[in-house]
Formats: sequence, C-alpha cells, structure tokens
Amino acid sequence: MAWVILVIAGLFETGWAIGLKYTEGFTRLWPTIWTILAMIVSLWLLGIAMKSLPVGTAYSIWVGVGAVGTVILGIVLLGEPANAGRLISISFIIAGIIGLKLASPA
Repeated sequence: MAWVILVIAGLFETGWAIGLKYTEGFTRLWPTIWTILAMIVSLWLLGIAMKSLPVGTAYSIWVGVGAVGTVILGIVLLGEPANAGRLISISFIIAGIIGLKLASPA
C-alpha cells in the first residue's frame, strides 16, 4: 500500500509543480489555493509512505514521478517541446523509478 500512496504523492507533486505556473507568482487566488493544497497533500502522503519505505527510495521515487508527470503535462498543457532528448531523458528517469522499486526491500 505504501507504494500506491507514494505514487499518488508524486502525482500531487506534479499537480503543484504545474499549479505554480498557473498561480502567476501567487497573484491568482484559486490557482494559488489549489497549488498549496496539492503541496500539503503531496508531502503528507510522502510522509505516510516513508513510514514503511526507505527514505532514499521513497524520496527519489516521489521526485521521479513528479518530474516525469511535470514534463509530460508541460508538453501537453503548456506547449513545451517534446524533442528526442527530453523524451529519452524522461525514459531514463522512468527506468530509475522501476529500478528502485525492484531493488527495494519493502
């Protein structure tokens, strides 16, 4: 269950990272509120997952899921480039996430 919680925490990290763009420097009320809520939920879920997962593994996967999700949403929502170098780099991050999961004792 900790792994599912960890991935959900990473998805909320993606939400707040993208949300930062929409806050326009925290000048827009509702995007700011949703971004702050996503930050709180993300960190709360990460803390729950860390009760039973090694800190290095949990944090790395949380960041990795957030990074991959943020790049994908940046491409889809914000028109960021989807060139081969970026996509290959994202695939390396995904491989790292999978590797940490397979090598984890928990």
